[in-house]
Amino acid sequence: MAFIQTIVPLDKTCHDLKSFDCGQLAMNQFLNRFAVKHAELGLSSTWVLVEESTEIKQPIAAYYTLAGVTVSRASIPTQQSLPSYPIPVIMLARLAIAKQHQGKGLGAKVLISALRHAVQLAQQGLPAYGVILDALDDSALQFYQHFEFFEPMTDDAMRLFVSMNSLRLI
Repeated sequence: MAFIQTIVPLDKTCHDLKSFDCGQLAMNQFLNRFAVKHAELGLSSTWVLVEESTEIKQPIAAYYTLAGVTVSRASIPTQQSLPSYPIPVIMLARLAIAKQHQGKGLGAKVLISALRHAVQLAQQGLPAYGVILDALDDSALQFYQHFEFFEPMTDDAMRLFVSMNSLRLI
């Protein structure tokens, strides 16, 4: 299966949200029911990798969602001196690969794309000290831990952090 070469913003008029299935009901439902609404409300942005298709709506092979959040200074695993008020970060709120594309290295490619997108947003002026994500389960945690730049947050081992300084090196 061939993919469109770039990851693009989600567009309900040309992307097939309903048929996406990554094997996780909550991830499927988010894409199908909430991703567009959250974008319209300014809560998050979802980006998709679509398959080349002759269908009216292109099938989605993978997606990720980014949002701006703040975290407490104490929860960040860093030696750097930071102010005591909440620290702005970008949250990788969702990352999912359709079942038929899992196990083929697509997850790593989409993750790196999402992280580069976060760096680009920070370079364009969105204040963000780093990127955080919440691993959905132990298998997702193992996937993210395979990338040695993530560190567990001090208050939750399932929440991972990577600084913008580290991401700029990727």
